[in-house]
Amino acid sequence: MQSNDARTLLQCAVPTAITGVVAVALGFVLVGGEGGIGAAVGTTVAAANMGLGLFVLQRTAKSYPGIFQSMGLALFVTQFLLLAVLLAVLKDTTLFNTRAFAFALLAATLVWVAAQTRAHMKEKILYVNPESADAQKSASAGSPS
Repeated sequence: MQSNDARTLLQCAVPTAITGVVAVALGFVLVGGEGGIGAAVGTTVAAANMGLGLFVLQRTAKSYPGIFQSMGLALFVTQFLLLAVLLAVLKDTTLFNTRAFAFALLAATLVWVAAQTRAHMKEKILYVNPESADAQKSASAGSPS
């Protein structure tokens, strides 16, 4: 993992973890132990889902830069469908409070997406390799026309 990839992951994971702590505290206060557990599970599932998606997206960008944008769209649709299926499967569970789980999952996912958007907007990406442009200028200036 390159340093900018690790920085992006950190910029996404920290706000999501803070959101998770707030969600767990609210779950404990509003619903009790089951609410806190549901919020913790929801935050963990969201962070794992989005973190894996970020990893896949970064690998795609390195290996296949031509399909990066379409892969990003397909990946986000797949992630949200996976979360919807998980919500449907766990809707009748008695292991934790499903409302706290769903709200924590939603909050953590939205915070992750916002943080990832902010991280990519602030990232300095070179669109032109400055060394190759300088080399072309010096090569054309030194050659007789």
